[in-house]
Amino acid sequence: MTREELGCCGAYCGTCPQRRDGLCRGCTLGYADGTRDISRARCAVKVCCVGRRHDSCAECEEYDSCAVLREFHGKKGYKYRKYAEALDFIRANGYEEFLTIADGWSRQYGRYG
Repeated sequence: MTREELGCCGAYCGTCPQRRDGLCRGCTLGYADGTRDISRARCAVKVCCVGRRHDSCAECEEYDSCAVLREFHGKKGYKYRKYAEALDFIRANGYEEFLTIADGWSRQYGRYG
């Protein structure tokens, strides 16, 4: 399990069948080595996060005041709130503890504890 299994926004990509089958590279793979061009990305969260060279938005010094992230997490739908919870958990407990818990999930979000 690696940090590449986490989306910039807090989604856990390790459960995604397309990702496991090699059909999706997720948020971060390919940008550091230049095989993907961040200027072609359509996700504002990803553009910001990758541009700042973070593994996820949990690392950002502007996390609490980020309008892009707040807009994304404020969308209709249960999963967006769960993604925000994931980033909050990472900020409080670190990636290793998050990935240990997330490894037991069956979808891109789950429960803590």
